[in-house]
This record gives sequence, structure tokens and C-alpha cells, in this order.
Amino acid sequence: MRTRLRVLGMSSQYCVTAVFTALTPVEGIIAAEVDVGSVTVEHDGRATVESLRAAIAVAGYEAVLAAEERRRLPVV
Repeated sequence: MRTRLRVLGMSSQYCVTAVFTALTPVEGIIAAEVDVGSVTVEHDGRATVESLRAAIAVAGYEAVLAAEERRRLPVV
């Protein structure tokens, strides 16, 4: 699964590092890409939007869901 969030209040590389570090303990994250103002997380489904938002809140920012994509298996 891939979840994209808009993160309000981020303005520097320090913010990016703080959010990336805050996401570290969230179970199920496979990869995270953090940019100023946005986060894209690839996960196995155990990481919920609520757990991602809570982790980002620990870093001092508010996150809003932008998109959530579920991988689909091809039909054969």
C-alpha cells in the first residue's frame, strides 16, 4: 500500500528530518519519502493513516490525507 499525506507547517530540511525520524517507530513501513510539505509512505497495511498522523504530530506537524493506494494483483 502507498499512503500520501500533506504535512502542514513544514518549511525546511530540519522539518523533513524531524518528520522522517518520527515515522521510524511506526510498524509496517517499508519505505518513506519525506519532502517539505508532503510524505509518501509505502507500507504493508499495518501502518494506518491514524498512526502516521500521530507520528507526524509527535514531530509537531499536522498531516492531512492526500491519497491512499492499494496495490492490486493482476488477474490471470
